[in-house]
Amino acid sequence: MQTPALHLGTTPWMSTYTAKELTRQAVYAESLGYQSFWLPESHFGGIGSIPDPLLPLAAIASSTKSIRLGTTSLLLPLRHPVLVAEQVAVLDQLSEGRVILGVGRGFRREMLEVFGVEPKLKRRMFEDCLEQMIKAWNGTDLLAVSGNAPLMDEVRLGPETVQKPHPPVWVAAFGPKALKQAGSFGLPYLASPIESFERLLQNYASHSQACTEAGHVCAEALPVMRNVFISRKKTELDSVKTLLNKQMQEIASSQMGRSPALVKAAAETSVDNWAIVGEPNAVFDKISLYREQLGMTHLINARMRIEGLEEKLRISSLDYLSALFR
Repeated sequence: MQTPALHLGTTPWMSTYTAKELTRQAVYAESLGYQSFWLPESHFGGIGSIPDPLLPLAAIASSTKSIRLGTTSLLLPLRHPVLVAEQVAVLDQLSEGRVILGVGRGFRREMLEVFGVEPKLKRRMFEDCLEQMIKAWNGTDLLAVSGNAPLMDEVRLGPETVQKPHPPVWVAAFGPKALKQAGSFGLPYLASPIESFERLLQNYASHSQACTEAGHVCAEALPVMRNVFISRKKTELDSVKTLLNKQMQEIASSQMGRSPALVKAAAETSVDNWAIVGEPNAVFDKISLYREQLGMTHLINARMRIEGLEEKLRISSLDYLSALFR
């Protein structure tokens, strides 16, 4: 059987989050043949925050034609399920069916508390929200879902999503409980880009087992987020590894906006354990290993915003990566 083509995606590689700048990057990625462009959700980080990634993705939708528009983790406990189902449906309409929705729970206690979310309840809230969103997309009477006394015969979601029964939903998950929860829905699991290859093998096996135990056939999509940098110059490769290591050490020290356990593990190991940095042939071989041993179907080039690295080198790397799988 012939191996399916690898789906390539990317996150932004410059950290100026205006609609104009993000659109410029998405248009360029589309011109290189990238098939998806991904934005995270982040709060209270100043000008670099994206508190609602659906909004800039709507701007990007108007200037692109084919590239899919993804969220690496839309935080469901912060949102009303019917409202977010409507917002996703609108984006799916605006983009003519190009949405991939990555969803998550959030882990920063201070962020959850600002939004009135009790941290110990976040997992239950996430599950309830996702269940109600799926019911809304499937055309369920929303009054029946809410349990409110009917003021009319029925209330159904409008507009409907272009993709049926709804856009693909992937679950960002860290740790055994989150992996089991993702598997209980039978939805693809989206890992952190800084987990080691060995940890990914264990995580995807646990997720697959959870899917089976819940009575689901595992989803065909198996996405992996990874730092990827390609160059033919050893000096540039060494420089990127040094910059990535420094960046991870700084994040580990501050623990701002990241899971401390994941960051600590990454900071204490070689960059090669959680990033793919090398010459074109070496990168192709490593990505092939991910496809063979993990069954990876989607590679999302993440965390390209490497402090101290010129944009021309980031773009050169993006071009190399797309050329490997054209």
